[in-house]
Amino acid sequence: MKRFDVIKTVQLILLVLCTAAGLLIIFNNHELYSMIAADRSIRMLALLLWVVLGISFAFLFYDFNSYADLRRENSELDHAVYSDALTGIANRYSVDLYIQRFAEGVIPADMGCVTLDLLNLSEINKAHGHAGGDAAIQAFSETLSNAAGGICFLGRNGGNKFVAIFRESTEKRIAGFLEAVETGINHYNEAHPDAAIKYHAGTALQQKEQAASLAELVALSDRRASA
Repeated sequence: MKRFDVIKTVQLILLVLCTAAGLLIIFNNHELYSMIAADRSIRMLALLLWVVLGISFAFLFYDFNSYADLRRENSELDHAVYSDALTGIANRYSVDLYIQRFAEGVIPADMGCVTLDLLNLSEINKAHGHAGGDAAIQAFSETLSNAAGGICFLGRNGGNKFVAIFRESTEKRIAGFLEAVETGINHYNEAHPDAAIKYHAGTALQQKEQAASLAELVALSDRRASA
């Protein structure tokens, strides 16, 4: 995509430069200008050249528009494939892909994982319907995103489970994340007492656990979240 964009940009620049150079030559050379004006054959040839330049510009403009449409469609497709439809964060497939990146070799010692379970989703669904449950999931996801602040990989690991994977993690950083989550959920619950969110978190830090893989580290945090 980027290569195509560069090639088309170069083509457009060359077309504009050649057209500008041709106009300068014609208007600055009075003899040539007079010859074109006086000779019908030369006028027809010049007109044909301008038509070719105009058609070339039109096709380049069309290519740019088509490329912009294609890039937008690819972006929408990527979002549909890799993002959770309800929350907009990474979906289960993206979480699996991220974990697979560390399937071979030793995972970094500074890696940490937090799994968070939304505990009372079924109760909210019963009390407020499916729309109420979706609203709770969205609110929980938004709270996690705000708490993460872009410093970790955040995804919905299916159903009511969410996972945050940290690089350069420390107990202090994990604690800060969990504190921000708790603060955000408390604010939400104060505003929505009839649909208050209950959750539980489990953590696992590689420097303590010495897990054989990231999948094992995530599974450990998941078991602790479910305990």
